[in-house]
Amino acid sequence: MKIKILTLFPNMFEGILGESILKRAIESGICSVELIDIRAYSLDKHHHVDDTPYGGGAGMVLACDVVDRAIAANTTDKSYKVLMTPQGRTYKQAIAKELASKEELVLICGHYEGFDERIRDYVDDEISIGDYVLTGGELAAGVVCDSVIRLLDHAIRKESSEEDSFSDGLLEYPQYTRPVEYKGVCVPEVLVNGNHKLIREYRLKESLRKTYLRRPDLLEARALTGEEEKLLKEIKEESE
Repeated sequence: MKIKILTLFPNMFEGILGESILKRAIESGICSVELIDIRAYSLDKHHHVDDTPYGGGAGMVLACDVVDRAIAANTTDKSYKVLMTPQGRTYKQAIAKELASKEELVLICGHYEGFDERIRDYVDDEISIGDYVLTGGELAAGVVCDSVIRLLDHAIRKESSEEDSFSDGLLEYPQYTRPVEYKGVCVPEVLVNGNHKLIREYRLKESLRKTYLRRPDLLEARALTGEEEKLLKEIKEESE
């Protein structure tokens, strides 16, 4: 997979792309990430990329002609172009899976007060990572990169990503490791007895419990199996 990031601040990605799973995925050729400086496509001798907004107002607006040239010079018919904006569809794990299937992903980072509305005409999608405002789209693009790259084949163990929170519509069950007892709190006995059937049932129930207590909205959108309905009924009775 190819990922291209159009940004005014390419140095912001050094830490994100230079560590851990993302670094290994890039070095092993699972994916490539190219940082493209939008300023390089300014025709102004001072490399201006923004201007004051028509109609007045605070801040500066990213110019459509500069961004258009940057997009045109770095995309093909195979590119899936995504604008990072708080006005986009809210990012979820399902969207991460959707983006991970693309051959080439192009992330466009806005900055300053905003961007010329006409820039929307040059993209295929708009994504927001939440209902809050950042100084620019760089951090949001980093989040998308991380969530997408870890889904690519061989980036991490397949079973690890399949058990993540949201991967099946539920929050992940609680995890434990050594020591078995710490400050009087013990690992649940079911996890150390080696009975895989009971472990599976425990994990499913605790996953349902976490989702019910913390994100009940996820359950409303999920078609429960007979086993899950039974376990959820037990959880509700235990919570009363």
